[in-house]
Amino acid sequence: MQVSRLFQVIYILLEKGTVTAPELAERFEVSVRTIYRDVEALSQAGVPIYTSQGKGGGISLADRFVLNKSLLSDKEQDEILFALQSLSAARFPDSDEVFSKLSSLFSKSSANWIEVDFSSWGSGQKQKELYALLKQAILEHKVISFTYLSAAGEQKNRRGAPLKLLFKDRAWYVETYSLDQQALRTFKITRMSNVRFSDGDEIELQKLQQGEAEPSGTEVPTDKPPRVALILRIEPAGAYRIVDEFKEEDIAKQEDGSFLVTADMPPGEWLFQYLLSFGDLLEVIEPASVRMEIKKQTERMFKKYLR
Repeated sequence: MQVSRLFQVIYILLEKGTVTAPELAERFEVSVRTIYRDVEALSQAGVPIYTSQGKGGGISLADRFVLNKSLLSDKEQDEILFALQSLSAARFPDSDEVFSKLSSLFSKSSANWIEVDFSSWGSGQKQKELYALLKQAILEHKVISFTYLSAAGEQKNRRGAPLKLLFKDRAWYVETYSLDQQALRTFKITRMSNVRFSDGDEIELQKLQQGEAEPSGTEVPTDKPPRVALILRIEPAGAYRIVDEFKEEDIAKQEDGSFLVTADMPPGEWLFQYLLSFGDLLEVIEPASVRMEIKKQTERMFKKYLR
């Protein structure tokens, strides 16, 4: 007996009211006897289902029955529907249809109270298709090839296995095991172009996903990239961003009103751009390597204004 068929029987009855056993048998390509066994199983499970004889008769549910009365609270229904709306925003297959069916099951005629859209303002269909492609690559362990625009303005062809989408500081990134560099790298999605599936060893990619593969000369790849331990001093005027972007336990207020913040962040060019977005409100205390790189970049910026 298939549980999915029992669920679908309930949905059909909620939608249509009364349906005959032969109609259900034809719909699911089973015998009428099997349908009556399903009815008995649902009844034993506490679902108020009954049959009636004569003209207009058939299989029905008790009036005002909704699925949540036996399984889910009203709050749980809303949380499920919200999760489905989020999946829909990410273009998850069939999520709209599932959302519609569950809204009917839960008797939530006004459930669509919020819209979630992960794409940026002004983005077109191509960007939405890119998210769908990356999601497929992650779930199906596929290799992608793409052209990437670096922070230095250089375009390079890349190949890698996407591991996870990451939303950070108002931008989307994809954590990827780079087949070119044999290491984990984080790429900003808006800088990726010509993204397509590429040939790759599916078994090896599955090992990469599980952290089992160990290419020579590199760390064991996992879905947790290396982190940079930072100590930052932020001026009082940057307090609003501190509260928004750092954990409370990592923030220490100083006597002069400034804040000392400790944070672990993924490495990469995006990190320097993020730190520079604070302007003169932030000073990198540690590590020295990040402090020196910020110094170099700000010096290059300063020289542009000496002309």
